[in-house]
Amino acid sequence: MGLRNMNTPGIETERLLLRPFAREDMEALFFIFKDEEVNTYLPWFPLKNMEEAQRFFEERYEKAYGQSQACKYGVCLKTDNVPIGYVNVSMEDSHDFGYGLRKEFWHKGIITEAGQAVIGQLKEDGIPYVTATHDVKNVRSGQVMKRLGMTYQYSYEEQWQPKNFPVIFRMYQLNLNGDKDFVYRKYWEASRVRFVEDISLI
Repeated sequence: MGLRNMNTPGIETERLLLRPFAREDMEALFFIFKDEEVNTYLPWFPLKNMEEAQRFFEERYEKAYGQSQACKYGVCLKTDNVPIGYVNVSMEDSHDFGYGLRKEFWHKGIITEAGQAVIGQLKEDGIPYVTATHDVKNVRSGQVMKRLGMTYQYSYEEQWQPKNFPVIFRMYQLNLNGDKDFVYRKYWEASRVRFVEDISLI
């Protein structure tokens, strides 16, 4: 079964609507990606103006929506259907799970609720696993990954782009196909600095 194209209707949860970003969402997208604190642990730089938001949308969302497979959701409250965050899952072999949320909506379980719904859809659509990584300094992100059922696998160093500085990441994984032993090892194999931590101490 092929993954749904994101041009089709999205996903509904108790509090949320998950749907593609549209050109009408440009101001909302700008508010998500302009905040320096929100974007501290994201690879790109905060957006400075609406022109940058337009280019960001075209390059990272609109192009993906034109492909046969895409998983890039705007996270909206049902009350107004305006994006306040996002959940993306790469369709490359990592199936990397990423997310962001405006800080006034932090600590309300919104990303956990959205992430659970997206992962459920991925499992239904036959995606075998998802991975997720977080900067070791961003411990709260790891807690979200755990709440989504992901398990820590290993840590590794990467020269983060486009910010261009080294970061130690922790890699989490959730297998959706019943294979309990499979570990996605591409990050491990690509890094010269790699190790397994005792995260029970974190």
